Amino acid sequence: MTTNYKIEIRNIYKVFGENPSGTMEQIRGGASKGDILANTGHVVGLNDVSLAIESGHIHVIMGLSGSGKSTLIRHFNRLIDPTSGQVVVDGENVLEYSKQQLEHFRRNKISMVFQRFGLLPHETVLENAAFGLKVQGVPKAERETRARHWLEQVGLAGVEEHYPSQLSGGMQQRVGLARALVNDPDILLMDEAFSALDPMIKCEMQDQLLELQRKLKKTIVFISHDLDEALKIGDRISILKDGELVQDGTPSDILMRPANDYVEAFISGVNRSKAIRVSHLLRSVASARVSGDESYSPQSVDVSSAAMLGQSIEDVMPLLMNGAHSVPVVNEAKSLVGYLDKSEVIAALYRTSKV
Repeated sequence: MTTNYKIEIRNIYKVFGENPSGTMEQIRGGASKGDILANTGHVVGLNDVSLAIESGHIHVIMGLSGSGKSTLIRHFNRLIDPTSGQVVVDGENVLEYSKQQLEHFRRNKISMVFQRFGLLPHETVLENAAFGLKVQGVPKAERETRARHWLEQVGLAGVEEHYPSQLSGGMQQRVGLARALVNDPDILLMDEAFSALDPMIKCEMQDQLLELQRKLKKTIVFISHDLDEALKIGDRISILKDGELVQDGTPSDILMRPANDYVEAFISGVNRSKAIRVSHLLRSVASARVSGDESYSPQSVDVSSAAMLGQSIEDVMPLLMNGAHSVPVVNEAKSLVGYLDKSEVIAALYRTSKV
């Protein structure tokens, strides 16, 4: 069976302390993070974490402070090496890379956007965006052309000669995003990239990221502690607790099939009507035909009364209240892609049954 995995994390352990390898037998024997700390003075950052990230998707890794999410993402580009395990990108174990191979990997295949913008205050927006290319020795004219392109892509055309202090927080983070994209990497790592922003600006940046992703189809690993953010942008979500992976799945898996009491509590405060999207509950046209409803065909759909894939359930509630048992769903091209079943929407909103 073929897979479309860009990144595979295989049985990663990370222990911080003077003798991390010496604690591995205890960890594999089932000792808790607290026991390891009490008995050895070592801190277990990650405990047997495995996950696979699909090419061209946004994969959100989330958890509370101390869960290990930022530790995990730093393994992807080897800012941190694991105590045990493998980090596989495009079928290659990056832990086996030589210094030269790792340098090439970081410069050309993978980039990172941090929570704190990290812009150089004495350099212009254009110079900050082009900084990585300058380090690589790319000629000035070429690097500025490429930097201007990416600044335009993130909505910053016209401010190239400004300095970071002249920009809002959201604009500074856009510069950081352009800087990460200027090498046109396959993989983009984003560590709490929007968490320092005001709520309105944060929402704008999420929308900007989704708009860019529709065009670029990058593989994005996004760290967050905000479940609403994860549900909005993530194609898939992994939840960590005390260094362990407690659930990995689609947003609908997390919302409607929580793996345990911890995940149940984690999602308890979510506004489900806003968090659940049409795409999470989409039924195929084929399944409608199997059930005997022949009304769903490309020729018969009234686009004006159809739901859009990216809408929230809150957005389409007026359509669901018109008495129909189901609502057709169309994509951005206004082509029929499936339908929403009203009874399943109600079950999802109120968790009255498994979906």
